[in-house]
Amino acid sequence: MLKLYTYFRSSAAYRVRIALNLKGLAYQSVPVHLLKSGGEHLQDGYRAINPGAMLPSLQDGDAILTQSLAILEYLEEVYPDSALLPADPLGRARVRALALTVACDIHPINNLRVLKYLGGTLHLSDEAKTEWYRHWVRQGLAIIETHLARDPQTATFCHGATPTLADCCLIPQVFNAQRFQVDVSAYPTIAAIHARCSGLPAFIAAHPAQQPDAE
Repeated sequence: MLKLYTYFRSSAAYRVRIALNLKGLAYQSVPVHLLKSGGEHLQDGYRAINPGAMLPSLQDGDAILTQSLAILEYLEEVYPDSALLPADPLGRARVRALALTVACDIHPINNLRVLKYLGGTLHLSDEAKTEWYRHWVRQGLAIIETHLARDPQTATFCHGATPTLADCCLIPQVFNAQRFQVDVSAYPTIAAIHARCSGLPAFIAAHPAQQPDAE
């Protein structure tokens, strides 16, 4: 069985949980707490699994995969049923671009280790850290909203009538935005896609509140 090293609020792990559920793949969830005991991901036991001390990691047999987008692409190649990429090259490129806007442009400068550095090393106040987060997530969501709103390939979901890798990345980012009181109604196309995804069993089961380590 697949084994996913995860943390309930990790948006990168959330992406992979959605994809696993959409593909109907059973997996064992192994929680790795990012705050307890100074961060379980920083301890030797987990570093032996992932030297980068990042989540998620996915174990498939003897192989251990890291980086959520690489994991998503691996799942798509090895378990092609319930495809998360379109059949045509232009469609695949569009979906990847939307996914990467979240994974490369928004998430890296707003994740926990960055926010901890801003507060612990640079001594920014909680208010300043929150404003940092909101600034970058609003900018990123505005870019995605523009792409989605102007492209006729946007339909029920980010691309067409079934969820893709783009939706796997977008929905966790919306969850994080809402945690920091970012008003996603300012992005109506994103808000509509989020509402549709939120009613699907695969997304419901992947939600942080449904995880065994949820607090």
